[in-house]
Amino acid sequence: MTISHRTVRRSNHTTIRYTARGPAGGPALALIHGWACERGDFDAVIDHLPDDYRVLAIDLAEHGESRSGREVWTMEEFARDVAAVLEAEAVDRVVVAGHSLGGAVAVEVGRLLPDTVSHVVALDALHYLSLFPAMSEEQAEGMLRVFREDFAAGVRGLVEGGSPEGTDPALKEAYFEKMVAVRQPAGVRSIEGLVRWDMDAALREIRQPVTVFAIRELVAREAIERYGDRLEIVLVDLGSHHFPVESPKGTAELLAGVVAAEAVPPEPIP
Repeated sequence: MTISHRTVRRSNHTTIRYTARGPAGGPALALIHGWACERGDFDAVIDHLPDDYRVLAIDLAEHGESRSGREVWTMEEFARDVAAVLEAEAVDRVVVAGHSLGGAVAVEVGRLLPDTVSHVVALDALHYLSLFPAMSEEQAEGMLRVFREDFAAGVRGLVEGGSPEGTDPALKEAYFEKMVAVRQPAGVRSIEGLVRWDMDAALREIRQPVTVFAIRELVAREAIERYGDRLEIVLVDLGSHHFPVESPKGTAELLAGVVAAEAVPPEPIP
């Protein structure tokens, strides 16, 4: 299956790089990586997806090969990066899946493109009560202070927090080394954008179903009780917070199940 690497340009010297695979008319799936990660994290996942899917894996601004000189690092602005790719590819119906921060971005893509996005998928995202619901200014500043004063310590905390007991230390170190090297100031600014994102407000506005595939050991019962009526939370045992990298075949099966369900035409109304 031919894979092509493409570019779309936005304002503020923003160049978004993405990978496209599969026929233009196939069921479409957009993949959004997490904070301080890149679209290449989905390479093995894509290998396990059906060949007739149109798969678009996107580097958000200042991640991977994408570059930007902008000043705005909100989830809404990242969603516009994704929307620019979907427009360039003339996609009229798509399932949007995002890992970690990418899950928040996927929700915003759904809000931005209500007639294009049919389903939002969050890969171990949206259920972390330490981030959501919206924080007070004092709480937000407390969390951000860690990253501003000792960025490496902040990254280390994220990696440890997303690693269930028994996670291979070498894996954790690899994730840390990759994420701590995120380009700045976008790295800190995008964490700020996530911390200040109002997920509850976004969920009230979007029309699409939202499915969360969450690592069982990382989900608090309180999160299920709080969001179970708005999110379909499916508990999985595929590794750590970075399970798309660790379990690409299992991740592909989860995503394919959603895409296949969306491809089934609705029952006619009697």
